[in-house]
Amino acid sequence: MRSLLVIDNPGGKAEAQPLEQMLETYGYSVLYASSEETAKNHLPKADAAVLHLALGDVKAWGNRLLQRKRLPMLWWCSSDTATMSAAFCEDDLPIDGILTPSMSEQELHWALHFSSKACFERQQWLNERKQLEARLEERKWIDMAKGILCKIKQVSEAEAYDLLRKQAMNERKRIVDVATSIVKVYQLLQEQK
Repeated sequence: MRSLLVIDNPGGKAEAQPLEQMLETYGYSVLYASSEETAKNHLPKADAAVLHLALGDVKAWGNRLLQRKRLPMLWWCSSDTATMSAAFCEDDLPIDGILTPSMSEQELHWALHFSSKACFERQQWLNERKQLEARLEERKWIDMAKGILCKIKQVSEAEAYDLLRKQAMNERKRIVDVATSIVKVYQLLQEQK
């Protein structure tokens, strides 16, 4: 991780100077942005983003950046940003780590390393969540189709599932696709009554 995108409020460039100097002294390339357009242009080159903002602004900025590119997000906790954030407390901030002005070079490197790991874990968790939500949605369609088959054909749930499975095999489709078709056709017929 060598290139860091520093996000600051417009007009905050003077306050970001110590941060940029520290990062450059420790061997990092610093890309500075105070507008969304500038951030968008620098984002492809950035390995991580350092948000020099009050926590109230971090969520919006973090989410906009993450929509464009998955990268570690760090909050620069200076005395100014900490003061501006005193009344703000939220759990779902897209932050993977915190940097402070008092950090040594080694502490900064380790903070960046651990934030990168946290970002990867967050991405894995989000992917797993999407997969689980998709499975739940598929299960919903299958259960609805089994209910319809039980009602229409006067069979048990196990027999209804076997009917779904056999139909899916005959049509060379996934069970959920057959189940979705059954539910939609049944709903259509019920609307016409």
